[in-house]
Amino acid sequence: MQQLTLMVLTAVAIGGGVFSFVHALRQRPDAFTAVDKLTKPVWVAILAAATFFLFVFTVGSIFGLAAVVAIGVYLADVRPKVDEVQSGPVGSRYVGF
Repeated sequence: MQQLTLMVLTAVAIGGGVFSFVHALRQRPDAFTAVDKLTKPVWVAILAAATFFLFVFTVGSIFGLAAVVAIGVYLADVRPKVDEVQSGPVGSRYVGF
């Protein structure tokens, strides 16, 4: 049962890593520096390494845990700010009423 749980958690983490990696690749490079985060190439490298480590190690290892933390930081802190700076202020979008 523990092995199955680790496999499922690792698969979910790999999915998050691939999503984060693709998201970082698609963003403009100046968006990262505009929100005072690391540069785009650095985040792409971090996310690529984290996703690779999840393919090699499980979430239960120290490398897997570090990979999950890196992906979590990107998803919780960097991604929302990068998306916000590229879309503009929240009230400026045309809603279409």
